[in-house]
Amino acid sequence: MLLKTFGWSFAITVVGLVVAGVLWGWQGLAIVGILSILEISLSFDNAVINAGILRKMNAFWQKIFLTVGILIAVFGMRLVFPVVIVAITAKLGPIEAVKLAINDKAHYQELVTSAHPAIAAFGGMFLLMIFLDFIFEERDYKWLSWIEKPMAKMGKLDMLSVIIALVVLLVSAMTLATDVAHGGGDKTATVLLAGVAGLITYLVVGGISGYFEDKLEEDDEDDEDDEESEAGAAAPVANGAGSAVGLAGKAAFFMFLYLEVIDASFSFDGVIGAFAITNDIFMMALGLGIGAMYIRSLTVFLVRKGTLDDYVYLEHGAHYAIGALAVILLITIRYEVSEVVTGLIGIVLIGLSFASSVVRNRREGKPGDTSGTKAEVTSGV
Repeated sequence: MLLKTFGWSFAITVVGLVVAGVLWGWQGLAIVGILSILEISLSFDNAVINAGILRKMNAFWQKIFLTVGILIAVFGMRLVFPVVIVAITAKLGPIEAVKLAINDKAHYQELVTSAHPAIAAFGGMFLLMIFLDFIFEERDYKWLSWIEKPMAKMGKLDMLSVIIALVVLLVSAMTLATDVAHGGGDKTATVLLAGVAGLITYLVVGGISGYFEDKLEEDDEDDEDDEESEAGAAAPVANGAGSAVGLAGKAAFFMFLYLEVIDASFSFDGVIGAFAITNDIFMMALGLGIGAMYIRSLTVFLVRKGTLDDYVYLEHGAHYAIGALAVILLITIRYEVSEVVTGLIGIVLIGLSFASSVVRNRREGKPGDTSGTKAEVTSGV
């Protein structure tokens, strides 16, 4: 099970480190290894969030997530994205931006760093919306009930998460975007524009995927009702996505887009933090790409093992970690925050939620199997 799930990650790690050693020597090999560890430590909570979404999708789209998705994650976000940012901010053509990244690495790093306030505002608002929508939703299981119960009641107010997110963005722009550390100068307008773009992206992609998911559930429920009427007996209702085979078609496609945007938002801090280690875009892409592959494998492992069903507070811990990352991203508009702090916060929150889940299972006499409807949809991955 472990080798089957992480086999590609192990193989890519070996190949990647060998390539790094051949191209850049022992120093390059060490840098690539460090970047891989950095990406894994910063994105562990990403795997938990991804697993919560991926388990709703059918086997075909899970494979797309592991193949096409990893190409987007490695080449799109870890290699192409920084170059695009430089091209836009410096008003260069794509070819000139690539030449700059290869021939003038210091200036390239400076341009990417100067674009950080906009990147942080976009990613921070997107992640903040994920956290707010989670915390304001009524749930069967509550981890920190003293927070989650009143928040669920408040969440009955329409558009509350959007209002709070806009207030946070406005406060961040007025207090953190003036005389910022990254590039200097007043970037209030830039931060506001990027933050609103992140909010709109969340509403559009999340809204469309949610619409198709709800529609598929309604169609499946209608089909089940028809079958029950014809059979004259009640049939069991599918769990999770409303279908025993998982989401497919348009619903799965937009859910896949939603997953990729989440991954992009999570990768912002890793890409920016990587410049503290190297400004070589190819070392960066290789190291962060290896780490991203492990996060993908870990996501599938969590789905196949039914871990989120067995340890019901894991998703809570991951979403609290998302909320913390969103706040940290907004803070970094003006102030430096060590990647060690970011990684540790996520690991601690997920660790605490896992421990709470274990305690709950022991108390209820469920040592690790709380659901009989584990990852049936993943058998084909």
